[in-house]
Amino acid sequence: MTSESTSATATATVFGYPRQGHHRELKKAVEGYWKGRVTAEALRETTAALRRANWEELAAAGIGEVPTGDFSLYDHVLDTSVMVGAIPERHRAAVAAEPLDGYFAMARGSRETAPLEMTKWFDTNYHYLVPELGPDTVFAADSARQVAEFREAVALGLTGRPVLVGPVTYLLLAKAAPGAPAGFDPLSLLDLLLPVYDDVLADLRAAGAAWVQLDEPALVQDRTTAELDAADRAYHRLGGLDDRPKLLVASYFGRLGDALPVLARTPVDGLALDFTDSGAGNLADLAAVGGLPGKRLVAGVVNGRNIWINDLGKSLATLGTLLGLAGRVDVSASCSLLHVPLDAAAESGIDPQVLRWLAFARQKTTELVVLARGLARGTGAIATELAENRAALASRAGSALTRDPAVRARAAAVTDADGRRSQPYPERTVLQRAHLGLPLLPTTTIGSFPQTDELRTARADLRAGRLDGPGYDKRIEAEIREVIAFQEEAGLDVLVHGEPERNDMVQYFAEQLTGYLATRHGWVQSYGSRYVRPPVLVGDISRPDPMTVRWTAYAQSLTARPVKGMLTGPVTMLAWSFVRDDQPVAETARQVALALRDEVGDLEAGGTSVIQVDEPALRETLPLRAAEHAAYLAWATEAFRLTTGGVRPQTQIHTHMCYAEFGDIINAIDDLDADVISLEAARSHMEVARELADHGYPREAGPGVYDIHSPRVPSAGEAAALLRTGLDALGAERLWANPDCGLKTRAWPETRASLENLVSAARVVRTELAGGGAA
Repeated sequence: MTSESTSATATATVFGYPRQGHHRELKKAVEGYWKGRVTAEALRETTAALRRANWEELAAAGIGEVPTGDFSLYDHVLDTSVMVGAIPERHRAAVAAEPLDGYFAMARGSRETAPLEMTKWFDTNYHYLVPELGPDTVFAADSARQVAEFREAVALGLTGRPVLVGPVTYLLLAKAAPGAPAGFDPLSLLDLLLPVYDDVLADLRAAGAAWVQLDEPALVQDRTTAELDAADRAYHRLGGLDDRPKLLVASYFGRLGDALPVLARTPVDGLALDFTDSGAGNLADLAAVGGLPGKRLVAGVVNGRNIWINDLGKSLATLGTLLGLAGRVDVSASCSLLHVPLDAAAESGIDPQVLRWLAFARQKTTELVVLARGLARGTGAIATELAENRAALASRAGSALTRDPAVRARAAAVTDADGRRSQPYPERTVLQRAHLGLPLLPTTTIGSFPQTDELRTARADLRAGRLDGPGYDKRIEAEIREVIAFQEEAGLDVLVHGEPERNDMVQYFAEQLTGYLATRHGWVQSYGSRYVRPPVLVGDISRPDPMTVRWTAYAQSLTARPVKGMLTGPVTMLAWSFVRDDQPVAETARQVALALRDEVGDLEAGGTSVIQVDEPALRETLPLRAAEHAAYLAWATEAFRLTTGGVRPQTQIHTHMCYAEFGDIINAIDDLDADVISLEAARSHMEVARELADHGYPREAGPGVYDIHSPRVPSAGEAAALLRTGLDALGAERLWANPDCGLKTRAWPETRASLENLVSAARVVRTELAGGGAA
């Protein structure tokens, strides 16, 4: 844009900001509260301080309007359920007795009560708590938290903008409550829910809110005419309220498509759109509907989901084009910055050449402020920043760190035959059953066992030099011995070594592959108090040395039962990393798959007969629009098969997936050609087992019977009941018994009890199958 093409009123804003604090203070406070070491008052003080620090940091950077209400103790969708009074019947007494404990019980469960189901937030690695709604749900407004947090920001002298999950997205994310009639659609409750939003908006207006943001990301997905009509009805009603704050309807993660003209013609005061690559098409669509004359447009031109620096010149050109399409144009990231770490400047261990290519939340806010200043005052006002940005982009484009000719040549030589097993499944399974000699309903776990304080201390001592390599190895060997001994004592059939040496299922591998770099402080929230440090994929990928063979072989030396080799699959390695954006992701996936293929081959050569390649991210990475599914699933399933296709037919390949809606990818699961798949199913009451059966899935499967994201210990009776449901769907020859997911986050006492109950349940059902009746 030129200096003449400006907007004097342009401001920078964000939709949300990382919650955890620079030292994960939120995690420590919440987990301290759960353990009884932190009082409720201390927890509230910590969270207030974190909100204040976030707002002050944003304001100091030049963000003109800070978000409020985006902060959460566990999950913002759960917060919305509380705001609208959608508390499941089984949790109402606990919430009424002590709201904070009741809130956490909905998230995590209690000894007596199951939690809400948890699943992925669109195509991210963030998890939300799924609302449970039925025809008898009674909504009631409770805006206390939203009003209080807005007032906190105002008290600091800041301009706040409350952020709410919009009513249409909230209902589209919900599921029918247990006992609801078959075919019940939560969206049918819209006319009952909207008066609650009326009340919340009125309360925020009374508190002084000039603008309120209503997030409607569900509208970037394929939507039916009825769903679009619901959005139209909702925002004509809310926009038509007499005394209300101005309404900004925010979309992100993609192109609004058919929903854009629907929202544009409603009487809301502004729209927020994604103008990064994920939202390609929004600009043309906006022009096609005649823009937003007299309304506010918040333009998401900085990618809120990756950690690469923005091309400021390109973004400024987009902003210049948008000036003629709205009454006012402001600048934002494409989505909440919840999905990126806090501050790249804290990463002292990263090569300075690479560090200049990175932008975490704090750096992204700086980019937004620079772009807003350029939009308001012209390119001359940001000439220095534009020159520095061009130099950094050129540095990355020309760096030898990003390219390895040998890796590229190997990837180019891959053929279709490399991704196919030597024998079809019906022939393989006969060989595998003869080789492994497992009983009906074989029992196993997903891989990890509890990561104790002693393990974390040993890892920290190794990093700090207080423990040498041999001493650390002895500590790991002792943990593996304990894990193997427990599994044998409990009666599990296929064992694991417990992964005590692994800090994270992606980072552990990334640290041993070329092309990746690890951060020290790059924490991102996955769910609740669970944070991960996604590694950064900078260059081409290869595997210099074996990564898991040593510890798997040691575990196998301790037992006659089969021990699974445990790997993270190529799609998950990408989905849970910050992936390079300078080449097609399919090319990167092939490189990762070839590196993992080498590891699979070494495990098999070392005597491992069961190898699990986890792909929990296969569903979450599915594009939000159906038209893009086929292309994604083609390269994703090819990468998995390339990883596993070289093994002998008697080697049993497992995969694992969790906390996603699997019905959308049943065909792809089949196309992986894994011999056994384990899936999360406990919270959804074996729904996935029925989906597999309806599809005619021909292979073995282990729908989980133990929800590992809750501290609750399921009884043997509960696990047996779930197994019987799975049995009805899949049959005895194909059903496995296992938890939903890995046990890393659980404590040993609950792990021992839960797995002992799982084994007991499997034995009971085996007895029933043998004609012994119920026990």
